[in-house]
Amino acid sequence: MPIDTQFSEPPRASAANPAQTSPTIEALFPAGVAAAELRTAGDASLLEPEEASTVARAVQKRVQEFAAGRLCARSALARLGISGFALRAAPDRRPMWPDGLVGSITHTAGFCAVVAGERARFASLGLDTEVAGAVKEELWPSICVEAELRWIESLPRGDRMRAATLAFCAKEAFYKCQYPRTLEWLNFSDLRIAPLEWAAQGAFLVEPQRSLAVFTAQGSSAGVLARYRFHEEFVSAGVALTG
Repeated sequence: MPIDTQFSEPPRASAANPAQTSPTIEALFPAGVAAAELRTAGDASLLEPEEASTVARAVQKRVQEFAAGRLCARSALARLGISGFALRAAPDRRPMWPDGLVGSITHTAGFCAVVAGERARFASLGLDTEVAGAVKEELWPSICVEAELRWIESLPRGDRMRAATLAFCAKEAFYKCQYPRTLEWLNFSDLRIAPLEWAAQGAFLVEPQRSLAVFTAQGSSAGVLARYRFHEEFVSAGVALTG
């Protein structure tokens, strides 16, 4: 399927698709991606039949999340010159993007977003959004390695749950980025997140804590540089692999 390398006019939200372009999410990635977001529950009646069949037996909450993701994907794909594409799910629930494209979907309470880009520019993309401060202290040891715990403890007490949520969000984004390339399952302890600054937005380094297939594929064991941003009540992280 041919891809128009020039972005189409950013689609506006409409009754047919309430998702709209997301500059906040696009800012987490190198130039060339298209991102869309939705702040309401997805309307299952707007799904393509092939999409709806994926969640035919799911509970309402799952159906609404799935529909929100597909509507965001529809908006992002339109900017890449793709329309009328049913974004089906693989048996492992990975979105089956059009040939020549890669992408990622995230949804949390009150927010859903999608990022997509051309495979010629990006080997893979990973996006995650969480409610900032949602990761409670009792969960930190199961999510964070020792270096991350020391970093969190070095911060003012009021910042620590937000920092722990960033660590969780960043690892999820990296997992989503590497999995379509490697099909390798990761544990939280397999990665270390090292923020380069502690601010409303910035960059972080993802460092492997064991031999991981994605770094072998990249031809290096060096960390991957990525971006994060706190926005409203959320924190989002974006990871792009280009090699």
